Amino acid sequence: MAEQTFTLPDLGEGLVEATVLEWLVEPGQRVERNQPLVELETTKSAVEIPSPHSGVIARLHGAEGDVIKVGDALVTFEVEQAAGIVGTVPASDEKPARRVRLRPPS
Repeated sequence: MAEQTFTLPDLGEGLVEATVLEWLVEPGQRVERNQPLVELETTKSAVEIPSPHSGVIARLHGAEGDVIKVGDALVTFEVEQAAGIVGTVPASDEKPARRVRLRPPS
């Protein structure tokens, strides 16, 4: 298991912080990607923040009523495998499976 910390994203329109209205999850709970995590209030509106990961909630960073700044830790997840680079790099001794033509056929 790897830990992955999700920070408060930029909510746009020059907003630099948000207040935690209500946590919709709790530590130890399993969540799926895009499941609502928390309801936040900014100076402009109330918004629900969805989970960027599937995994188990390890820690909530802030209590209801706390002000969280953009870029500060919001939630820490325990995930099966941390996200990495998509695809694979072929070994140096492998030949490419596809040919690329440098000039059109005659």
